[in-house]
Amino acid sequence: MVRNLAIKTLSMVQKKLKEDQEDDSFNRKNSMPKKEPEDIKLEVKDLSFFYGNVQALKNINIKIPSYQITAIIGASGCGKTTFLRCINRMHDLYSKNGYSGKIILYPDGINIIDKKVDPISIRMRAGMVFQKPNPFPKSIYENVAYGLKIKGIKDKKTLDEKVEWALRASALWEEVKDRLKENAYSLSGGQQQRLCIARAIAMDPEVLLFDEPTSALDPVSTSKIEELILELKQHTTVIIVTHNMQQAARISDYTAFMHLGELVEFGRTEKIFTNPSNKLTEDYITGRFG
Repeated sequence: MVRNLAIKTLSMVQKKLKEDQEDDSFNRKNSMPKKEPEDIKLEVKDLSFFYGNVQALKNINIKIPSYQITAIIGASGCGKTTFLRCINRMHDLYSKNGYSGKIILYPDGINIIDKKVDPISIRMRAGMVFQKPNPFPKSIYENVAYGLKIKGIKDKKTLDEKVEWALRASALWEEVKDRLKENAYSLSGGQQQRLCIARAIAMDPEVLLFDEPTSALDPVSTSKIEELILELKQHTTVIIVTHNMQQAARISDYTAFMHLGELVEFGRTEKIFTNPSNKLTEDYITGRFG
């Protein structure tokens, strides 16, 4: 039954995407630069991660394809969020954390966890949206403009254009265009999450990381975020951590299954959900454990 549901869900998503392409319904695509596809955006080699003396990730090897949505699934505590935070160096905020291995970011081929690489520069290239909306206690406008100003952009016209561009791309502009000076906390939960996405994409990141972005949202807001993520993959590489199996089936192109800090299986989402190679993966997908 689970397999049949996954196949049906994937079929519906593929049909919808085809229809969207045919009728050109994504009317915001002209506001974001279309990028040419590449084979691989991130190549993870023998990645291990330690919280002090506790090893949380064990020799992860995976190649993340460009301009695709990769879902990371697995039971709580398996290392999904830990892996995601390695990609934009969030773990560097705590001195006792440690990495080994490599995470290669293409096209320039730098190892983003090399100590010589500035973590701030990596966070500008790999934006992150967290489980709960975390807008700054500032206006809607200042939330989106915040990273741009840190990047050194001071020209008001340029800032105005980039803020509008990001809000349009995150499907929020029409709802807030007359409220830009209001505090971001005045927005609903779903709107706040889209604002956080706007803040991230304003930096034009090469990779967007989503850590359970809809777990705290109602079904309507969840649907809007999922539609937005599907649209964003036309312009950036997306990695999403989710506990929602139907969500992974609906929106991802590839799926990685993790268990106890190890990568068990990685492949096309349709295969992972309908014909997994590993018994652990099948047990998790069908709800037999976790």
